Amino acid sequence: ISWQVGDLGFALPFLAAAMDSVVDGRIAALLGNLGAAGVLNLEGIQTRYDDPAAVLETIAAAPPEEVVATLQEIYQVPIRDALVGARVAAVKNAGAPCIVSVTPARAARLAPLAEEAGAAAVLIQSTVSSARHRSRRGEVLSLRELVEWSKVPVMVGNCATYEGALDLLEAGAAAIFVGVGPGAACTSRRVLGVGVPQATAIADAAAAR
Repeated sequence: ISWQVGDLGFALPFLAAAMDSVVDGRIAALLGNLGAAGVLNLEGIQTRYDDPAAVLETIAAAPPEEVVATLQEIYQVPIRDALVGARVAAVKNAGAPCIVSVTPARAARLAPLAEEAGAAAVLIQSTVSSARHRSRRGEVLSLRELVEWSKVPVMVGNCATYEGALDLLEAGAAAIFVGVGPGAACTSRRVLGVGVPQATAIADAAAAR
């Protein structure tokens, strides 16, 4: 099954999750060459370490009681701008489109770096997304402004309501990711108490579209 995603200009059979444990540069390139697309997380270990494979091995080898502390230590290392460009360029040089994900808080810094390196699209990703992100630090990200200055399609997610989807689409999102806490086993639902049944979320987003 494939579909056209907004103004991307190419059809995607599926999008792989933007998780360190699922997509690295090699997997993103492999999926791209197979006609799919892997979303590369720009805030994970891929952009913090020269050798992310060794970091994954450290996590896998950590005893269960030390996993949380190990992860906290690993993610204290700052994101490096040079690695952002290098990871995107590596996927592109492998002949595959590179789609990257960033959180709203870091979008203004990292999205331009990814675009300059040749990213095909940017996904602004958070548990529950809106057209304007506000932070306690006083930072504000306007999706509409981001779309206006971006040279590539901007996708946004996640959302699960008619109003939320409508706001994102009206702000210029090329595509929206739908679904928040859809099942009893979902972390968002268990920890945050936030969730909408997936069929309902899809129907409401489709109505907004």
